[in-house]
Amino acid sequence: MRQRMLALAAAVIVVAALGPRTFNAFRSVFAFQSAAKTFAVSSTPVSIPFDLSGRHIILKVTVNNSPPLSFVLDTGARYSIINLDRAKELGLTLEGEIRVGGAGIQTATGSFVRNSTFTIPGLSGFSQPVSMALPIGHLAQRMGHDFDGILGSDFISEFVVEIDYLARRLKLHDKERFNYAGPGESLPIKLTQHGHPILEAEVTPIGSEPVRGKFVLDIGAGSALALHSPFVNERQLLGPNLKTIKALGGAGAGGEIAGRIGRVAELKIGSYKLTDPITLFSQDKAGALANASLLGNIGAQVANRFKLFLDYERDRIIFEPNSEFGKPYDRAFAGVSLQGEGKDYRTFRITSVLENSPASEIGLQIGDVITEVDGKAARDLVLSTLNGMFEKPVTYKLKIKRGEQTLQVSLTPRKLV
Repeated sequence: MRQRMLALAAAVIVVAALGPRTFNAFRSVFAFQSAAKTFAVSSTPVSIPFDLSGRHIILKVTVNNSPPLSFVLDTGARYSIINLDRAKELGLTLEGEIRVGGAGIQTATGSFVRNSTFTIPGLSGFSQPVSMALPIGHLAQRMGHDFDGILGSDFISEFVVEIDYLARRLKLHDKERFNYAGPGESLPIKLTQHGHPILEAEVTPIGSEPVRGKFVLDIGAGSALALHSPFVNERQLLGPNLKTIKALGGAGAGGEIAGRIGRVAELKIGSYKLTDPITLFSQDKAGALANASLLGNIGAQVANRFKLFLDYERDRIIFEPNSEFGKPYDRAFAGVSLQGEGKDYRTFRITSVLENSPASEIGLQIGDVITEVDGKAARDLVLSTLNGMFEKPVTYKLKIKRGEQTLQVSLTPRKLV
């Protein structure tokens, strides 16, 4: 799906330039935020189940007593954000105009939200304001799941948030009483003014010496590691000796992401070493992945090898390795990007095809729809499952609909980097 969702600094700059009416909307919305009631956390952690879709943590949320909505938990965002179309459907009060950038070179235009709050089933007594409405609904097709909004650091900061990827559960601890006594390692972080947790890590490009610098831990990014384009260019990391392929299907609030997929020799976080992680080498000219102040983003394919404790109250994140930690980044590539269409996202359409890949070699084309996999109707799958299957070096018999034609092909993903 996406590598980076939002860069709130751009929103604040543009807001101030749009005139007094928009600035007053900005001021009144955040005055409402600061007046929201403080939530008293139980001394016993509250356990909240979540879904995983494309490695993104999805929580059920209600906004102003709405039916359950799907919000992504994202350490790369600060405020709570709702999809603009969903906000209009719910009749939320929208004011002013804001432009927000993210991964990609474009900006998205949305509005502030007034007098609306969200709640989470199972978290009795809690509510928090919804701050912004942005046009992010199109990303649902890339994820193959409803995508109604984002919860960022304003939510995370209310608790110590324990993320157990294997159990698919959050535990929300009282941040004042929390005391960690497990086997993990506590690493210091610094929260930016935009709510992003920045930590020190070390990356070793293939054939180069280790480089230590600042990274954002971004669980809203589905990748393992993304290196920002200024760092990539300065170190000339995309040299002829590095095997890479074109990045397919990546997008954020700023549109499509430009880059190459390859590997680095090692990523070291604290004392933890991850060998040969698959890496996006950004070629973006603007946006979040062109940020020269950071070396890169550490994403969900690294985070999901740990149980994480996001303890913003103490300026730290605790990394506790889980049973996935030691497994190699040994994935295959089919050479296609897919999106889920229709009301239930169960129509799987090919949106791009990589040259010299298993998909191109069997003649798959943009616009083809996968209707059957190994004799099983594709509508019985979800997009994240299908994408996961295509990361394994197994031969799949596919039935493809191309216009009025029906084709039978065999696809065998293989290691490309």
